[in-house]
Amino acid sequence: MNNEHLAAYLNDHLAGSVAAVELLEHLENAHAGTEMARLFAAVLADIEADRQELKGLMDRLHISESRPRKATAWLAGKMTELKLRLEDRAGGPLRLLEGVEAVALGIEGKLALWQALNAAAEVAPALRGVDYERLAQRARDQRERLEGVRLQAAEAALRTVP
Repeated sequence: MNNEHLAAYLNDHLAGSVAAVELLEHLENAHAGTEMARLFAAVLADIEADRQELKGLMDRLHISESRPRKATAWLAGKMTELKLRLEDRAGGPLRLLEGVEAVALGIEGKLALWQALNAAAEVAPALRGVDYERLAQRARDQRERLEGVRLQAAEAALRTVP
């Protein structure tokens, strides 16, 4: 197993989670007091739990966190928020659609992470001992919970005026 490749791969996903957390916090605050905010908070809690799983694996493998990657991801999250604000200044359905879609894409990436690690564990004993299928299912569940909001936002944002 190439530890440099593994360290880069895991750090990229850990950094991606930073951007997802930033975006979910933004969405939760933008919809404070609503059922949607509670959904975003629940997904955020799951993502935080997934981050802890990933950090635990990295600790076990003696892979340190990359501060430059985390800083870059944080900055990317802030740039995404800015982009969303510029494209939909009123905080309407386009901002919601693109924000939820960005989080959903991140969750798809996380699902790919767990699946890749599960496959690699077949030939890399150091990667064993993690229930990757449970984590993959949690990612699928997160994605499914966001899908209804994403589609409702799409209907509202993308309707055309006759």
